[in-house]
Amino acid sequence: MLFIVATSGAHAADWRALTTNSTASLRGVAAVNSLVAWATGTKGTVLRTNDSGKHWTSVQVPNSASLDFRDIEAPDQTRAWLLASGPGDKSRVYFTHNAGANWQLQLTNPDPTGFFDAIAFFNKRSGILLGDPVENRFVIFTTTDGVHWQRRQGPEALPDEGAFAASGTCLIARANGEAWFGTGAARVFHSKDFGATWTVAQTPLRHAGKAAGVFSLAFYNSFRGIAVGGDYTKPTEAGANVALTSDGGLTWHEPPQRPSGYRSAATYLSRTEIVVTGTNGTDISHDAGQTWQPLTPLGYNAVTAHKRHLWAVGPEGRIATAQ
Repeated sequence: MLFIVATSGAHAADWRALTTNSTASLRGVAAVNSLVAWATGTKGTVLRTNDSGKHWTSVQVPNSASLDFRDIEAPDQTRAWLLASGPGDKSRVYFTHNAGANWQLQLTNPDPTGFFDAIAFFNKRSGILLGDPVENRFVIFTTTDGVHWQRRQGPEALPDEGAFAASGTCLIARANGEAWFGTGAARVFHSKDFGATWTVAQTPLRHAGKAAGVFSLAFYNSFRGIAVGGDYTKPTEAGANVALTSDGGLTWHEPPQRPSGYRSAATYLSRTEIVVTGTNGTDISHDAGQTWQPLTPLGYNAVTAHKRHLWAVGPEGRIATAQ
């Protein structure tokens, strides 16, 4: 697997480096196809490529310099939903219908103590948003037209339980109306009705302290999935940082071998190939998560794939793509 890496200037042997002209910490990534992708992060940063990452354009969102864009969802080459994460009204949803030329503010967090974590879409119009608990319930918003967001009653949270806006992938959704989200208590919630009702299951991931838990989820289909995490303050510790499910998240188990540290994002390349990444490196499994091999020592915050085309984003404007 060949990596083509875009960084803010760093070079490594056997890596072809490009420049993003960004020093932002990138945490959101969306792949439209093998040519078009988005990356988002701190300081209101939004980047877009039309040529597989050879060149990146800085996309301006009005009055966003103080915002931290943790997630982006792009169903086609022109439309995208952008999630800002932060306390109170620093959490927002923006929408573009013309590849970032103009942006519409669709939703501002109404809770002064709230915090938006991630956004996901079931299809090109129906989506779901997850926020940290307010009054002991996780915050859930949904849309059926891609424009108007309706607040739903979220599931009850444990004391001090929240989610991690580390990569925009603590929440995922499928076209059949299923959604899952993971929490700092290493629990995974599951909805089969577009976020109206939820069940919950415990995973074996570590969750001692506010820095540990489930950071990312990925599902190949409605049954086969992976949860990754660990403790982001201990990036090299590999204990209890991955769990697998084959029954849609009803039960979770640890594989025989684990990735080599805390992991903040996961994505499927195929039924058997999974890529996970974190601040101390990136790993790949060729056997559906049973065993893992290092892919690169460079760390990233988020990773996604369009078919077999992989994209990853990280600190200091670092972006990578592989095919």
